[in-house]
Amino acid sequence: MLPLEGVRVIEFCEVAAGPFCGMLLADMGADVIKVERLEGDGMRQWPPLSEGYSENFASVNRNKRSVTLDLKNPKDLQMARELVRSADAVIENYRPGVMARNGLDYATLSKDQPDLVYASISAFGQTGPRSQQGGFDLTLQAIAGVMSVTGDAGGAPVKCGVPLCDFVSGLYGAFSVVCGLMKVREKKGGDHFDISMLGATLAVAALQTSQYFGTGVDPVKLGSAHPRNAPYQAFRAADGWFALAAGNNRLWAQVCDIVKLPDLINDPRFTSPAMRAKNQEALRDILETVFQLEPKAVWLERFGNAGVPSGEINTYSEALADPQVDHLGLVQPLELPGGHRTRTVISPLLMSGENIGIRRNPPALGAHTEEVFASLRVAAAQ
Repeated sequence: MLPLEGVRVIEFCEVAAGPFCGMLLADMGADVIKVERLEGDGMRQWPPLSEGYSENFASVNRNKRSVTLDLKNPKDLQMARELVRSADAVIENYRPGVMARNGLDYATLSKDQPDLVYASISAFGQTGPRSQQGGFDLTLQAIAGVMSVTGDAGGAPVKCGVPLCDFVSGLYGAFSVVCGLMKVREKKGGDHFDISMLGATLAVAALQTSQYFGTGVDPVKLGSAHPRNAPYQAFRAADGWFALAAGNNRLWAQVCDIVKLPDLINDPRFTSPAMRAKNQEALRDILETVFQLEPKAVWLERFGNAGVPSGEINTYSEALADPQVDHLGLVQPLELPGGHRTRTVISPLLMSGENIGIRRNPPALGAHTEEVFASLRVAAAQ
């Protein structure tokens, strides 16, 4: 029994943030019904395409059902409203005002459904001077400050390679829905959660914003290094790069022992994490002089044996092939409409030691329209 079994969620979402939110709820057992335009969620066209089906789309739309409706058509709009009446929660990620124009906004729906939980994900929130601006992950990384601390010092602006803003917004959205359902269970009524990508991105930058609040100085780009700890970055060995994170004095002492430079422990530049961070360029140069004498595998073995956190800098093919990924069962087979078999990374959560698997493969466009509305007609007749 998954925690959200028996909960119905209607998803009016496209591309990444909203669909990821819906998938998190679906993974936990919710019946998530994705309402799509007749031409479908635009992400369905994103490559890579396997027998015409987007693997990107599949990665954020498992465990859902799909219905197609033309919300500009009065009949279809009425069907959408009927669908919402059967639901416990609605999630949407359109620009503010779009759902209101269709009478599908929280203010309208909650008049008849006071227990409705409603989550709106948008670039900048439902109100305010930027609320009508659109936004994508790139522009939000820029506006929210992420790009100012990403990349090498003095280098060109660089975005985080993972679409951070989209997915943290989806996480906050799913968290909001679950909190709203708890509120309803306590008979305190439903609510409308307004999740801005801007706010979510700033919220997960807690270390950077607190650094600014505490010092009045903007955090800066440090490449792979850390503003408050060292050695804590990528280092070059004889045959490539590896990551080393000796984040306290005990681990630092282990590093000094492994590199056979015991005098570094008492060097006044390196006596504390803060001092090592302050002088980390000098520290990096000293350590890399030694690291470049041996291949990275040698250093990783030595640090691993000593319990000093370190790791390969993997490609995704290497990361997915890691034996720990296999042990956790994170990669599972997935069948796309048409029968093509691929793989996906499932929910990373374990419940009672078991994986939360795939109940439904990602849907073909509108595959469940007849099924869903037939069940509504049966329910109405009863």
